[in-house]
Amino acid sequence: MQHVLRFCLLLFLFSTAYSAEAQINNAPVGARAAGLGGAAVTLPDVWALSNNPAGMAALKQLELGAYAFNRFSLAELTSIGLLAVYPTQKFGTVGVDLQRFGGELYNEQRLGIGLAHQLGVVRLGLKADVLQVRVKEWGSRKAVALSLGGQSEVIPRLVFGAHIYNVNQAKLAEFEDERVPTVMKMGLSYQAAAKVLLVAEVEKELEFPAAVKAGVEYRVLPALGLRGGFHSGTRSGTAGVDVKFRQFQVAYALGAQHQLGVSNYLSVAYQVPQKL
Repeated sequence: MQHVLRFCLLLFLFSTAYSAEAQINNAPVGARAAGLGGAAVTLPDVWALSNNPAGMAALKQLELGAYAFNRFSLAELTSIGLLAVYPTQKFGTVGVDLQRFGGELYNEQRLGIGLAHQLGVVRLGLKADVLQVRVKEWGSRKAVALSLGGQSEVIPRLVFGAHIYNVNQAKLAEFEDERVPTVMKMGLSYQAAAKVLLVAEVEKELEFPAAVKAGVEYRVLPALGLRGGFHSGTRSGTAGVDVKFRQFQVAYALGAQHQLGVSNYLSVAYQVPQKL
């Protein structure tokens, strides 16, 4: 009983502090994004499938990803996911992901399919997510959320990105017109130096104030990167590190929120070698 009460209390505080991220788990995917305060709308990597599908168009070969995200050392607030992104010659870049958040009392599952194209200096992407939300004793609900995104190099080294999650305002239940959160993001990334990347973005969920996210990434070595960031909406600071080894990239990030504590994020990406 004490464990259930603790979970309910933390879930309430988590929902208050994390607004849109508390529903349908719309948190940034990948430890790189997490280490940058969640500012990922301009990043072109395998995690772009969830963060901004337009970024997938920059990939040149098949990439796989897996991640785990634990909030505040509570098992019920854990997210896990698998991703695969594959560039094709005829259809553009295609991605598929499967994600799960929660525990026995409450959980969310998401199956997504995305498509992205490179059109000159512009990358465009779209994604459809099949969502299922389940509450023990109350049953489950399903919905389909559509997302659109774009990225473009405005001037050399400066990239603009924008993304709308749940553009169709999918409905979960008739009671109080409960809908999946619609989240809009736009931001910039600037390659300030060969080893330094600066990122910043603004995020707005329809029913909550806008939040600012920003971060800096420094590549100490080609195989070693460090990063830090902050998120004004959750009032949290973040830090992260990644190591590249052959086709693997292993990244870790830590987030600290003064009311709720520490969160940990681990992700692994793998570039499948191209056949000669």
